[in-house]
Amino acid sequence: MKVGYARVSTKDQTLDAQLSRLAEAGCEMFFEEKISGAAKKRPRCEEMLEQLRKGDVVVVTKLDRLARSTTELLRVAETINEKIAELQSLDEPWADTTTPAGKMIMTVFGGIAEFERSLILTRTQEGREAARARGVPFGRPSKLRQDQKEVVRDLVKNGQSIAAVARTFNVHPATIYRCIDENSAL
Repeated sequence: MKVGYARVSTKDQTLDAQLSRLAEAGCEMFFEEKISGAAKKRPRCEEMLEQLRKGDVVVVTKLDRLARSTTELLRVAETINEKIAELQSLDEPWADTTTPAGKMIMTVFGGIAEFERSLILTRTQEGREAARARGVPFGRPSKLRQDQKEVVRDLVKNGQSIAAVARTFNVHPATIYRCIDENSAL
């Protein structure tokens, strides 16, 4: 079955042109949405993807109606593929997984996106390593300043309980234990 998906960004826009083209393309079921493509949740799109069955073809007039970015398009295309269904764009004939050429193009796009993700991870790791080499601290900032840590250590050394010291500095006892451990590690 051909399943049409039509979306416009604002309530003032009309879906008529898209629905007409989808009907001409042979769609038997339609999912319509008036919501920005930037919206994280698009309920009708998600409902359509959930209801897909083996052999269905999702038809859109343009890919930007279905996805806002290449990454999102590949995610949606993968979901469609997992359902053993197909994707067809009326305005972008290269994005038609019902044809061998369309499947190849989508596979190439998937490879490019995976390569891009790999590059981003590599650059991020290199950036972290360079920052560490420059002495940039990572993680949450300490609850206690260095001068407070020295007072904490003195109080504990002089017999104050961990709980009492924690209440004095308005921190969790685990913070006091970390402060003590930090000193013993040095």
